[in-house]
Amino acid sequence: MNHMAVVVQAADNVATAVADLSAGDKVSFFVGRDERECQLLEDIPRGHKFAIRDIAAGDNVIKYGEAIGAATAAIGAGRRAHVHNVESRRGRGDIYEGDANEN
Repeated sequence: MNHMAVVVQAADNVATAVADLSAGDKVSFFVGRDERECQLLEDIPRGHKFAIRDIAAGDNVIKYGEAIGAATAAIGAGRRAHVHNVESRRGRGDIYEGDANEN
């Protein structure tokens, strides 16, 4: 099966598209040694992220095993995770950087 997305760490809750993907596509990827699949609910441009499991509003968005931001709204599996629904927590100054991995 052709893998059209990359997940780097088992803790990640998003994958990165390696090609332009369309709503309705079933995308396969590896999480560790386990092959998984997610059906996309919207178009995902190459290089963009999509949720591989449901992410609740306020939860960390995890990529490369690191919190890269927080969901500003619920992001269902198969939905795009981008600036419209993810807020960066890095360099803001109003939260302690160590808090980024608590959710």
